[in-house]
Amino acid sequence: MTDINRQERWFAARTRCGAELSVAGRLDRLGVECFVPTQTRRRTRGRGAYERALIPCLVFLRTTKHRACSLANEEALPVHYLIDPTSRSLLVVPDKQMDDFRRVLDLSCSIENDDPYPFFLGERVRVVKGVLAGVEGRVLELRGRTYVVVELLGSWFAKASVPRAWLEPAVPSQQTKIQ
Repeated sequence: MTDINRQERWFAARTRCGAELSVAGRLDRLGVECFVPTQTRRRTRGRGAYERALIPCLVFLRTTKHRACSLANEEALPVHYLIDPTSRSLLVVPDKQMDDFRRVLDLSCSIENDDPYPFFLGERVRVVKGVLAGVEGRVLELRGRTYVVVELLGSWFAKASVPRAWLEPAVPSQQTKIQ
């Protein structure tokens, strides 16, 4: 077994629709770190709330490649790993992308945009203040608010409202400037 197969990494796996939270619970019981992006929703009738997966049929788990294969084959975990088409191996989510994605999704408060600072639309930026300090993404403006948008593997996106004063350019860009 190579050294790469012994390193813990984030893997993306598909499961049955509606089974995301039960798979995550089973992974927790097996001692495997996992993440399912969820949203708490209020019931329309009656009292109470429930959790719902934001990305249907998807679970992220952090483990070694050998253990990931063992979970699907020997533990009969109902998952199918996403495959990287270039390497034809299990798709690995980089730690930085996963951390940024989780931090943006965990941000539950919305922050007002007080201090205008010009950025290019779609410019790569880094958050320098607040709970998202260190997160890198792209700047977006919707309805007068500035957002930082992070992507995970180019397929899933999360956005959080942040004041423009808390952003700094990460890489120069040649796109349309916003004010």
